[in-house]
Amino acid sequence: MSSREIRHDQRGERPWKATCHRTPTTRWRRWFPLAVAAALVAATATLAGAAGLLIADGGFGGVLEIADHEVNVTVNNGIAVTTVDQVFRNTENRQVEALYTFPVPKGASVSNFSMWINGREMVGEVLEKKRARQIYESYKQTRRDPGLLEQVDYKTFEMRIFPIGPRAEQRVRITYYQELDVDHDWATYVYPLATVSRQGVDTRTAGRFALTFEVKSAVPIVAMESPSHPGAVVTAKHTEFYYQASLEKTAGSNLNEDVVVAYHISRPQTGIDLLTAKEPGRDGTFCLTLTAGEEVAKLSDGMDYVFVLDISGSMASNGKLLLSKESVGAFLKELGKGDRFEVMAFNVQPNALFRNLEAVTPESLTRADAFLASQKAKGGTRLNPALTTAYKYRDPDRTLNVVVLSDGMTEQRERATLLQLIRSRPGNSRVFCIGVGNEVNRPLLEQLAEDSGGLAAFLSSGDNFARQATAFRRKLMHPVATGLALRFEGVEVYDLEPGSVPDLYHGTPVRVYGRYRKGGSATVALAGEVRGIKLDKTARLDFPDEDPGNPEIERMWAWHRVDQLLKDADRNGSRQAAIDEVVRLGEAFSIATEYTSFIVLENDAEYRRWKIDRKNALLVERDRKAQERLRASLDSIRDRALGSLGPQAAEEMQTVAARAASRPQTARSHQPQPQTRVASNQPRKRRQSWDFSIGSGPVGPLFVGLAAWLKRRKQKSQ
Repeated sequence: MSSREIRHDQRGERPWKATCHRTPTTRWRRWFPLAVAAALVAATATLAGAAGLLIADGGFGGVLEIADHEVNVTVNNGIAVTTVDQVFRNTENRQVEALYTFPVPKGASVSNFSMWINGREMVGEVLEKKRARQIYESYKQTRRDPGLLEQVDYKTFEMRIFPIGPRAEQRVRITYYQELDVDHDWATYVYPLATVSRQGVDTRTAGRFALTFEVKSAVPIVAMESPSHPGAVVTAKHTEFYYQASLEKTAGSNLNEDVVVAYHISRPQTGIDLLTAKEPGRDGTFCLTLTAGEEVAKLSDGMDYVFVLDISGSMASNGKLLLSKESVGAFLKELGKGDRFEVMAFNVQPNALFRNLEAVTPESLTRADAFLASQKAKGGTRLNPALTTAYKYRDPDRTLNVVVLSDGMTEQRERATLLQLIRSRPGNSRVFCIGVGNEVNRPLLEQLAEDSGGLAAFLSSGDNFARQATAFRRKLMHPVATGLALRFEGVEVYDLEPGSVPDLYHGTPVRVYGRYRKGGSATVALAGEVRGIKLDKTARLDFPDEDPGNPEIERMWAWHRVDQLLKDADRNGSRQAAIDEVVRLGEAFSIATEYTSFIVLENDAEYRRWKIDRKNALLVERDRKAQERLRASLDSIRDRALGSLGPQAAEEMQTVAARAASRPQTARSHQPQPQTRVASNQPRKRRQSWDFSIGSGPVGPLFVGLAAWLKRRKQKSQ
């Protein structure tokens, strides 16, 4: 493989340049055009706005083609592990530069960056950002092959590779973990391909593009579909707990459309599911998932909605404004009897349609449709006046839901004021943020929603926004439980993330991560309120001393920990006190952040020379073994499912059914069950799930409805 050096421009640092074994004058003449090209590419890289895609750019006139693009996704109880392998080929008879852009998916933790050097995969390691940069810079005078992956901003990673030799190929691999968004029991995975680093980039693949998607779920899966590629994605049900989907495109296919896969889960009864990960001699990690069951689906009251639509200039790109209009329109169609609404557009100032809350009628919906159709994207973005105006619609007897549809690209100086405005909102109001498109300020929108007790959702252009609107409205209608708190006894638990349990909405699970020191059986208590009625439930769950099956939750915990540290620091106005802990977590759990970076060196000897522990190499090996075990388990399930197909299987099923029908019912009812006889010889299965009812008993629908009516009467009398 040709020697190369990877360069990455940073604002405020020295201009990009490369060196080789030539005189200084010769070097300058040789590399000056490429330095200019790199600067131009860096200036245009901010246009990249999707997640999960590596983009190669030809640099100064160079042409690269995508020789192969393979994506493998495994979802284990709502946590997706995505591995992206890409091979790029230089089609020219000279060296060219490559720019790789990897925008960050929502809630994703990048866990590995590998390059193939001299035919061998070299796994990257995470270091404090300045140290990684210093090591990288030291290779400029050599013909070695270092690689550097840095987080440019809150949404984008970048790496540069130069040179890729004439007709040479370069293979890279990125692995990232993320939680899937769940709306009304629909879990959605987006692999965005609608990404360009600048105009003119060729997004076609010269080889094949393949995406495989496998889901294992403790909660039964009802259905799976692809809203973006309904005719091209093939889905297969192997059991109600294991589904599979795949997409394949041939050479010449254009990779400029997001791939969206969604699956529908259904938990009959409200409950908690527990995932654990623990290596011998180390503290364990757990993830508790609290899901509202179908028994609460009918609990609803009329509510008030103010839809706040961003029409600033940044919404003009990539069809974001059109998507927002269609989403609001779909949401309005789902409003029900007893609901009231207002539609407000804003850029530097708000513009309200009705100037009051209107009942849902054919006339009001027609006026809203016309108002939406007339909006054009222009001007700056100031969300503060729009939120202040939306709060004026508060009715003390009803819940006010402020639904903001925006890309969050508001002015930097306004963000601290926005966070303060959220904290001082009226008591019975919530802010829900819908991020539109791939170029979106996720951290800001999430923080605005979290601080108000609301939720954030993100719409891809390839998703089914009508279904998303339906799901989001149902979620707003059913805030099942509020003021939640968890208590653990019998097992030492620490560092819960989030520190405060969010409100539980129907159709959207709540995940709580944490660490525990020693295994054992724990009493888990859940307290809170269901529409003013006290909720107090306890159960026994087992935390094992060893569990190698779910290593991904360890890095997800660490990512959430880092994310929360930075959000708390931003609320306080300074990150300085949090940086040391962010770096420690990044290095310990191999997470690339704004303060830690991946570096790839040529061989193991180079890592030893720099005294870099191969922590991530060990973690990657552990995680891949776990993935292999999971894949073997899924293969076994698939093989058993295939056993029911074919003529012999059908004949066997008919024979079994005939024998069962001929057996007397009374005799059959007294037959000992085989599983009962052998159960005493089997090891006890760990208790990993806990069901309880919100929709019956002391907090059933009738009692909740009566309590809500009494509460409204009390408010009116005050």
